[in-house]
Amino acid sequence: MGRMVSPTPQVVEYLARIGGRETPAQRRCRLETEPRADAEMQITAEQAASLQMLVRMSGAQRCLEVGVFTGYSALAVALALPAQGKVVALDISKEFTDLAKGYWKEAGVAEKIDLRIGPAAHSLDAMISAGEGPFDFAFIDADKPGYDAYYEKALKLLRPGSVMALDNMLLSGKVADPNDQNVSAAALRALNEKIYADDRVDMALTTIGDGMTLCIKR
Repeated sequence: MGRMVSPTPQVVEYLARIGGRETPAQRRCRLETEPRADAEMQITAEQAASLQMLVRMSGAQRCLEVGVFTGYSALAVALALPAQGKVVALDISKEFTDLAKGYWKEAGVAEKIDLRIGPAAHSLDAMISAGEGPFDFAFIDADKPGYDAYYEKALKLLRPGSVMALDNMLLSGKVADPNDQNVSAAALRALNEKIYADDRVDMALTTIGDGMTLCIKR
């Protein structure tokens, strides 16, 4: 087996410090979210930097995000886009996204982000029906039982050659334990197997953050 780094507290702290560059607005968003009881829903600094690299390398201009929380990932993606780039960001919570709007405004990217409040599956269906897209990049980081539906709907909205990233695909290692039948673990375990066998995409399940799956639509 190849060498893998264990995510010790020291390594996690090191990554937070030097794993990816942040603007002041990004850093404030991340640090002000960390004390929250639900802070585990926020991606890490190195994940944000990885998303930015994917956006820049792919030349993406139209991006889709499912799950906004306090806005850190949408902020990272918006900062990586060219001036005419747009992010369509979907979330069910006005409470969370009201916080996000402040960070987006501070960073000067609020006009790049089209926030839509409501159940993401419904929003995605409406986008498909309206013929929106094609999108160049998608990031999914929302309720885990809904991932399969989000994956399928996002694939319909993406152009061939575009990139999709899905967060929490290792779920703290729970997906590797078949005896763990927690609803989120079971849903992601099934989706991991599905994506592995899905000939519509090229894929890699990585150990970035809590496990991030990267797909390229064929």
